[in-house]
Amino acid sequence: MNLGKQKRLKSLFREGSDNTIIVPIDHGMTMGPISGIENIKATITKLGQHKVDGVILHKGLINACEKEIVDSNLSVIMHLSASTSLGQTSNYKVTVGSVKEALSFGCNAVSIHLNIGNEFESDMFRDVAKVAEDCYKYGMPLLAMMYARGAGIRDELSVDKIKHVARIGAEIGADLIKVNYSEHGGNFKEVVDGCPVPIIIAGGEKCNTQDEFLERVSSAMKTGIRGVSVGRNIFQGDNMDYLMSNLDEIVRHGVNFEENTSKRHVG
Repeated sequence: MNLGKQKRLKSLFREGSDNTIIVPIDHGMTMGPISGIENIKATITKLGQHKVDGVILHKGLINACEKEIVDSNLSVIMHLSASTSLGQTSNYKVTVGSVKEALSFGCNAVSIHLNIGNEFESDMFRDVAKVAEDCYKYGMPLLAMMYARGAGIRDELSVDKIKHVARIGAEIGADLIKVNYSEHGGNFKEVVDGCPVPIIIAGGEKCNTQDEFLERVSSAMKTGIRGVSVGRNIFQGDNMDYLMSNLDEIVRHGVNFEENTSKRHVG
């Protein structure tokens, strides 16, 4: 890994911690201005106040929210791929930005989404390969969001499927890999052990309670993951102070949430 990549990748991890808390707020492209990100500038400001390490945004909102991003001192990951819930091919992610654009915005990394197991897989591979090549060329870290999704996939949350797509992300050149967390049919540690690149987990569908979400993250951290990349379970949280203080303890300080109910932070 070259010096540029090392320095930018390090900026995604708070000083003194080996783990990271990243919040994707790119949902507006896929689903529109859903609850929690209707006022994207206010969301960015709030996340900065709660010591999030980085946010994931499409280029248009990086440009529109420049002041809030700078004031919040957040690392920025520019998301390069997109599809929408309005289309007929939502599993087909196409590139809508470039590494050069991310450099011009002063971004700390770029991210790209790859769905494995559908008829568009080969096209997405070509896009990801070009992005990975540019990341090497320009010293930009690459976060690959890897999912098993499509007609060829029976259970996208099976450990075997997650283990496979995580390894694909490493094989194609990602520096950080985001996958779903699950223990369907196996131990998630197999995913971590089978991937030589740091793994962070997605938040998935919004949990019924904040404690349910925190327990999930606490369980996942025991497998050796390096943090989380979570959207709705954070920005749609009912009590942000309670949520983020406990998440900080779990992710950055190794606190076992399930076994420390009497010590939970209440904000």
